[in-house]
Amino acid sequence: MGSAMQAVVREHFSPLSVHEGRAHAGDLERDCDVVVVGSGAGGATVATELALAGQRVIVIEEGRHVPADQYGAMRQSESLRHVWREGGLTAAFGIGGAPTVNVTMGKVVGGSSVCTGGVCFRVPGFVLDEWSREMGIPGMTATGLDPFYSHVEKAIHVEEVPVSMRSRSTELFAIGAEKLGRPVKPMRRNTRGCDGCGRCNFGCPHVAKLSVDVSYLPRAIAAGAEVWSQCLVERVRVANGRAIGVEGRLLNGPRGAKGGRLRVRAKRVVVACGGIHTPVLLQASGLGGIGSHVGKHLTLHPGFRVYARFDEKVRGWAGAMQSAYSDALEHEGITMNSLFVPASVIAATMPGAGPDHVRLAEQVGQIAMFGAMVHDEGGGYVVRNPFGREPLVLYRCSKKDVGAFWKGIRAVGETFLEAGAKELFLPILGSHGLTPDQFRALELERTPVTRLECASQHPLGTARMGTSAAHGAVDPWGESWDVKELFVADASILPSSLGVNPQLTVMAMATRIAWHLRERKLPS
Repeated sequence: MGSAMQAVVREHFSPLSVHEGRAHAGDLERDCDVVVVGSGAGGATVATELALAGQRVIVIEEGRHVPADQYGAMRQSESLRHVWREGGLTAAFGIGGAPTVNVTMGKVVGGSSVCTGGVCFRVPGFVLDEWSREMGIPGMTATGLDPFYSHVEKAIHVEEVPVSMRSRSTELFAIGAEKLGRPVKPMRRNTRGCDGCGRCNFGCPHVAKLSVDVSYLPRAIAAGAEVWSQCLVERVRVANGRAIGVEGRLLNGPRGAKGGRLRVRAKRVVVACGGIHTPVLLQASGLGGIGSHVGKHLTLHPGFRVYARFDEKVRGWAGAMQSAYSDALEHEGITMNSLFVPASVIAATMPGAGPDHVRLAEQVGQIAMFGAMVHDEGGGYVVRNPFGREPLVLYRCSKKDVGAFWKGIRAVGETFLEAGAKELFLPILGSHGLTPDQFRALELERTPVTRLECASQHPLGTARMGTSAAHGAVDPWGESWDVKELFVADASILPSSLGVNPQLTVMAMATRIAWHLRERKLPS
């Protein structure tokens, strides 16, 4: 790392002072004004805003604390073991003919913001129209949300990725897109001092990605908040219809197993465990009965990638991992995003076995890559798993979503062919490389969608907001319809799929909730 980059890192990075549950002997009991369960994009935002307002805040995180400079120095395999939940192998099991989707999440102080590419979008206008006009949720307009977006964008330094930082992989896609009349646009990301090393999802070696463990939690702690890692909240405590704290276990047993008892007494509880784990905690706390919206309406933005082999050296890892996108097919429910994961990951996922696989893996320097994700309509479920700690996630998609999968793959493949690609590798299990003629002749729509290889980092909607208990799990300010002083402030409250990366919207909505709470009198 050069001296100029080191100066940038020193400017905005300072190690967090986190209390480690694993190192705490015995039980733990604490009192506070507000307890926040989860330290990711939503939880860290609420905790920081309320701590800055003078409230006594405790943040509880199941994962460990890995300082940003440490996880930025890890190999990809180390990052998966120490930062990602279940080593990145969580799955939403397809039902009703839907594909099984790999859902990746963080399990660390900073939550999934640590594992993202840092992409920041505001909610598209047509989605806000649905929320405000069709669902009747107040304040869900571009004007109404602008103060919260602007506040977050400043705090996490959202900036446009310059064209100069695009990899050759993205440049090639852009060439083909221009020929097809689908020009790409620059991404915006929460970075400062990025040099385009392409490792965002696995930790930035320069701490240039301003995830919430770098941008928000240090300010919360400086304002008096406590952050406890390696503590598992098992239920929200409720008395007389009001949340009065949380209880669970410290993970201070042998090999990080459950150990001492955890009890936090609070005047207000904010749950921010993410779209998969928030509904399960609510269910364990007595919510989510017949007719409830808790655990329902799961959307994932299922994403897929297409590889393209060129005769030239591409070296797609040289440049920002995500730098451009195309919304030309937004009306079809498709957003095309640039990405290029580390070359070792691409080599390992090339098709074939034995010598055939080795031959393709050796060509990784000639591979370009682009992805797409679908604005799905939502039919998934999250329920408590009777056989283990991790929730059971079931995913269902609509016929429209299935059509969007194949249209998206077709669009990305066509774009690379326009740029001169010689061979395409599609995200279809059991498939092999296709020549341009083979791809054009392929009847994609006849392929069972269960063979689609796709992934998601965007579980949304499982405790969605609505104008009444008949329409959502929480009210327009994030408070449970069933339990007073129990708030939800993460991706699970979003009323529908966004079609774009949700991190910025989660933080804006969490800011909106936090500013409401700092003006609302704490109960005695």
